Amino acid sequence: MRIAIYCPNKPLNHPHPSGDLVIAQGIHWMLNRLGHDCREIVQFRSRWFWETGAGWIGAFRAWTDAWRRARAFKPQIWITYHTYYKSPDVIGPWITGLMKIPYAIFQPMYSTRRSKSSSTSLGFRLNRWAVLRARHVFTNNFLDLEALHRILPDRRITYLAPGIRPEEFERDPSAGHALRAQLQIPPDQFLILTAARWREGVKTESFLHLLRALVKLRQFLPDFTLVVVGDGPMEPHLRSLALQDLPGQVVFAGRVPRREMSRFYSAADLFAFPGIGESLGMVFLEAQCCGVPVVALDVAGVSQVVFHGETGILVPRDDGSAMAGAIEGLGRDPERRRKLGAAGSRFVRDERNLYKNYLKLARELTALVQGGRRQ
Repeated sequence: MRIAIYCPNKPLNHPHPSGDLVIAQGIHWMLNRLGHDCREIVQFRSRWFWETGAGWIGAFRAWTDAWRRARAFKPQIWITYHTYYKSPDVIGPWITGLMKIPYAIFQPMYSTRRSKSSSTSLGFRLNRWAVLRARHVFTNNFLDLEALHRILPDRRITYLAPGIRPEEFERDPSAGHALRAQLQIPPDQFLILTAARWREGVKTESFLHLLRALVKLRQFLPDFTLVVVGDGPMEPHLRSLALQDLPGQVVFAGRVPRREMSRFYSAADLFAFPGIGESLGMVFLEAQCCGVPVVALDVAGVSQVVFHGETGILVPRDDGSAMAGAIEGLGRDPERRRKLGAAGSRFVRDERNLYKNYLKLARELTALVQGGRRQ
């Protein structure tokens, strides 16, 4: 099956890592692995394009380029990954209509409150048009289901749990020991790992919450090291704060390619990231797959991928005391860490396995091409 894929928010080769990018790349990889010919048809990033004349010109050029490529490729179906009010798909609905092929969306977002603001109303309308044009939509987030049900009938919506490739995140004790030696962290030191792209907003809020928690933790469990993975515009500021509040206890590792993250998870005793504003948080799945228990806030996005008391500990958002208490409890109980880590690894392999979950996606797309789905 020939499949055109388009990612209006972040093209598949976008340089800045994120959970959304990981999901899109996973879909593309899996569909090709199953023997389909899945090609990114255009790389236009539609984010706020309508705010400038250059943006409209870029959109028109992208449309003509996509039309040229699509006519040459002759896809049997088109799938767009992640259209929403900031980055609506203004290409897929037009081209699929002209070519008379099914148009599907993976992970659309729909929020009617965006129609009420002058700054977001046009993006809302463009996104709404794309969602209504879709023959079928797939979502991996329970938070989006209710809104989608307000605009589409049930038969046009499918929930697919997020997944990762388990073999990429297998625990390797020898690699973990080697990394500790490289970072000059003793083998018996309690190592807390956190990771994100450190940009302004919720990622920075999460880091500051974790920092407050660890300052409190030091009063009860002083012997620990925090390893911080990730770069971004806020990294220098966060580095300065961390070195001031936790002198000698923080190691900033910078940006780490995703293929090398298993070494860091394998070195860690615990993964701690509050997850403020997270829709899902793929790093939580990666950590659990490597057998690392998670401590995070009990927020809707995180609770879809971390099960409290089974694969990690989820705590309420406060002044950091709850997170400090959870980390202290696990820091003093290696056996509980082992049990949570083992359960997390099983959970990812059994229920958040990319191979299993996206096999269903491929079958659904095939049914759309064959006309087997009711419209």
